[in-house]
Amino acid sequence: MAPTTRPVVIQGGMGVAVSSWQLAREVSMSGQLGVISGTAMDAVLSRRLQDGDPGGHMRRALAAFPSAEMAARVLDKYYIEGGRRPGTPYKPIPKLTLATARAGQELAVVGNFAEVWLAKEGHDGVVGINCLEKVQMATPTALLGAMLADVDYVLMGAGIPREIPRLLTDLSHGSVGRITADVLGGKITRHIEVDPVDLLGDDLPTLRRPEFLAIVSAEALANYLYRDPEIRPDGFVVEGPPAGGHSAPPRGKMQLDDHGEPIYGPRDDANLAKMVELGLPFWLAGAYGTPERVAEALDHGAAGVQVGTLFALSRDSGITDATRETMLEELRAGELEVKNDPLASPTGFPFKVASLEDTASEAETYEARPRLCDLSYLRTPYEKEDGEVGYRCPAEPVHMYLKKGGQEEATVGRKCLCNGLMANIGLGQERKDGYVEVRLVTLGQDLAGARELIGRYVEGWSARQAVDWLLTRVPASLVRQVQFA
Repeated sequence: MAPTTRPVVIQGGMGVAVSSWQLAREVSMSGQLGVISGTAMDAVLSRRLQDGDPGGHMRRALAAFPSAEMAARVLDKYYIEGGRRPGTPYKPIPKLTLATARAGQELAVVGNFAEVWLAKEGHDGVVGINCLEKVQMATPTALLGAMLADVDYVLMGAGIPREIPRLLTDLSHGSVGRITADVLGGKITRHIEVDPVDLLGDDLPTLRRPEFLAIVSAEALANYLYRDPEIRPDGFVVEGPPAGGHSAPPRGKMQLDDHGEPIYGPRDDANLAKMVELGLPFWLAGAYGTPERVAEALDHGAAGVQVGTLFALSRDSGITDATRETMLEELRAGELEVKNDPLASPTGFPFKVASLEDTASEAETYEARPRLCDLSYLRTPYEKEDGEVGYRCPAEPVHMYLKKGGQEEATVGRKCLCNGLMANIGLGQERKDGYVEVRLVTLGQDLAGARELIGRYVEGWSARQAVDWLLTRVPASLVRQVQFA
C-alpha cells in the first residue's frame, strides 16, 4: 500500500544488516518508517543460508518470491541443512562489475527482496531501503529486489543520486533500469543496468514506484536536485556531520583537530529556511536522537527526523548480542567513544568508527589483518590503457592497488569496511588459514539520546521503546496508527 501520512521518525539505514528486517519491522509496526540496509544483501542472504537459515526466515521469504525457479537456484547453491561446520569458510559470491554475472544479479535481487518482504510481513506499516550512491554496481538489482517486495521508500546518500528517480520510474514500468557508471579516466559513457523482463520473464509482477528521499548534507545539493523534474526526489534527509557511517567532508580544505578528526564549522550546517522554501518534505539527521531535538526539527519546518544510533544499540538491530552488550557497558560507564576517521573508508568519505577492543578501530588489530579484497563492494571501476575496465580498492593489498595504477598514499589507513561490517552482524568470514574477520563498528557521534535511554532502560531497550520515547513531544495527530493483518 502507498504511504498515507508522512513518518515523523525514520530509522536510519545502517550498514550491512545492522538495519535488519527485524529492526525495520518493529519500527514500521510502531507507525514510523523502518528502513533496511540495501548494502551487501547478496552476501547476507548467502551466508544466512549457509548457516542453516536459523528460524527458517530466509526460506519463508524465498517461498514468496515471484519466480520460484530463481529462488530455487539460490537455495540450491547456498543452503546447508543444519549449517556449515565451524571454521568452514563461506562460499564466495559473484563480484559486482559493470555487468555483474547473471547468478550475481539473481542473488542480489532475491536477497533484497527477502529483507524487505520480511520487514513488511504481517502489517501495513511503511518500509524503506537505504543504499549508497558510491556502491553503484549494486544499485539497480538492489532496488529491483526491493520493489518486487513492494518497498515504500528508497533512501540514498554518499554521493549525488540524480539518476535514481528515473531508475525507479523505469523499473515500475517493467523497463530496463539503468544508471551511468562513474569510471575513473573513462573516455566513453558506460552504464549499469538490470532488465526485469529478462530476469523474471512471465513471473514479473506489476511494480509500484516507491518514493525517493535523497540524503544530502547541504541545501545547495538539495536545490540542484530540485530544479530539474527529471532528477527531483520526493523529499530529502538533511544529514549533519555527527550522523553515523559515512558523512560528507567539511566544505573547503580538509583540516583535522588534535584527535585527527575533520573540523566542521558553520558552513557545513544546512540552511533550513532554504530547505523549507523548496516545498518538499525533509527530515533532519545527525544529533536528532532526543524528544527535544525531534520537536525542534518540527519547529524548523521538517517532517521529522532520521535517527540511527538509538536503533543500532537497540535489542532489535542486527549487531551481535556480544557487541551490543560491550557498547552498552561502555555507555553505562560513560566511556563509549566514536571517532570520525577521515581515512578508514575506501570511498574517501569520513567514516564514524566506535572505539572498541578487538576491532579494527585499534591500530594493532588493524595492522594485524591481512589486506585482501574479496567482497569488493567498494571497488572503483577505472579505464585501463587498452580501454578495458578494471577494478581497484584502496583497502586491497597495496602492491595490487599500485599495479592497477592507484597511488600509495590512497592506501594509508584504509580499512576493509565490507568484511568488518559483515563481522558486526555475526557473518564474518572464517578463512582456511584460521584467520577470522574482525569487526568495524559504526555509530553516530551524538550519544545524548543513548545516554538518556540507558538511564531509563538499564539492561537496554527495544526499537519500539526508542520510538515511543522519541515521540513524547510530538502531537498525536502526526503519529500514524498501523493496522495489522
